[in-house]
Amino acid sequence: MYPGAHAQTTPDKPAIIMAGSGEQLTYAELEEKSAKLARALHDLGLRKGDVFAMVSDNQAECFVAYWAALRSGLYITAINFHLTDGEIAYILEDCGAKAVFASGSVGELASRSADQVAAVEHRIAFAGSIEGFTDMDALIAGAGEPLEDMPSGADMLYSSGTTGRPKGIKAALPDRRIDEPGNALVVLASMFFGMDDQTVYLSPAPVYHAAPLRWCATVQALGGTVVMMERFEAEPMLAAIEKYQITATQVVPTMFVRMLQLPEEVREQYDHSTLRVCIHAAAPCPPEVKQAMIDWWGPVLVEYYASTEGAGMTIVTSEAWLQKPGTVGKAALGTVRICDDEGNELPTGEAGMVYFERDEEIFEYHNSPEKTQESRNPKNPLWTTVGDIGYLDEDGFLFLTDRKAFMIISGGVNIYPQEIENALALHPAVYDVAVIGLPDPEMGQQVKAVVQPREDVTPSDELAREIVDFLRERIAGFKLPRSVDFVDELPRTPTGKLVKRQVVALYDGSAG
Repeated sequence: MYPGAHAQTTPDKPAIIMAGSGEQLTYAELEEKSAKLARALHDLGLRKGDVFAMVSDNQAECFVAYWAALRSGLYITAINFHLTDGEIAYILEDCGAKAVFASGSVGELASRSADQVAAVEHRIAFAGSIEGFTDMDALIAGAGEPLEDMPSGADMLYSSGTTGRPKGIKAALPDRRIDEPGNALVVLASMFFGMDDQTVYLSPAPVYHAAPLRWCATVQALGGTVVMMERFEAEPMLAAIEKYQITATQVVPTMFVRMLQLPEEVREQYDHSTLRVCIHAAAPCPPEVKQAMIDWWGPVLVEYYASTEGAGMTIVTSEAWLQKPGTVGKAALGTVRICDDEGNELPTGEAGMVYFERDEEIFEYHNSPEKTQESRNPKNPLWTTVGDIGYLDEDGFLFLTDRKAFMIISGGVNIYPQEIENALALHPAVYDVAVIGLPDPEMGQQVKAVVQPREDVTPSDELAREIVDFLRERIAGFKLPRSVDFVDELPRTPTGKLVKRQVVALYDGSAG
């Protein structure tokens, strides 16, 4: 399925609504504009397998560009507009973008970035004008008849760079037309998340991120309506759920925390009774946070564990999670394998690297064969990993412990920062927290907690002791932080991921 089918049956139905402004794009408009844009790009010389990039804040027009790529056999690379122009230029160069689409609000940034890359032949603006860019509406208006051939395209997204320089994740283009079945995410959305043409889906996260981009497109492929927030804010999200009678949404755990930090009288103002499923992913969710959300919203939470690479997926419902708190579920796509550093499979209950086994190679890192090789199991090349550590229980449920890159080894013992961060997530004085390992001459590494306190809390030595005492009741003594520092703000991406390497850099001197 793709939006063109729904343009025939429900042409006036909104394919997307902007939550704040109320701006709408109907299925008829989405089909006509994306078809004509695909033709315009063809006339500009782009052919199957070529790449164009998109630098934009959340705008309805993003999906005109997206579906133009998906129906033309092109790759679309959505880029984080919070990056510097040099970082964006690196991605433009690396992905081989022949064209850049940009929204008017990030025009200067897009211009500076494109100026650094000679291979960028075309610049196209939407949702506002940009000097030196062709207006997308004008390009569409001047386009000829839609192309008869509609080979499936794909996204080629870049890792967030939380543990290093971003790498492009490139899958082979599907060997089918866009109007032929075969989209795995559409099947999963229908089978496991109950989505269909009646779904009203709230997307609160930046559209350049993999999950918002792909899930919004999936809802449109099914014929539902996407309501996209211009940006995430806790109370406006609750207001949008009530106003638009949202039936499905997807969040990251940080958003749960921010909503739970609202005063109870604020939370109780908004009706969420239309909500049938709240999907969450992207980072492990502290069990206390998830329990609090289930207590508030009911058993509508469905968690999945996956990655931009698309190598596999686990899923767990609220009911199953309540029986096994902390799990990220059982395999729904691929087979989970837990292995040691040599690639040997480990027994049940033992933590190791999490791999997904598939019957074919699913992805590669663009222009990075060494990173692609690192993602493969040394003994089974069809088993791939993104570097997470976890274990399987006797029933096949996966439990994550942390990223291997962030594991602390103190006195020869493995300590997983995520466990400590989870224990502090709902401490009344803590707004945000990062736990890192620092060099220690005796133990190898020692545990440090870096805390962003709530606005009404004053940092002090007494508060630091209170935090350690709070943890002492919840985790083993050898995991307790040896020290607690307070900062004004911790670095997170707009999608809610903690950029831990920046925290580490404050202490190891690499921050400059």
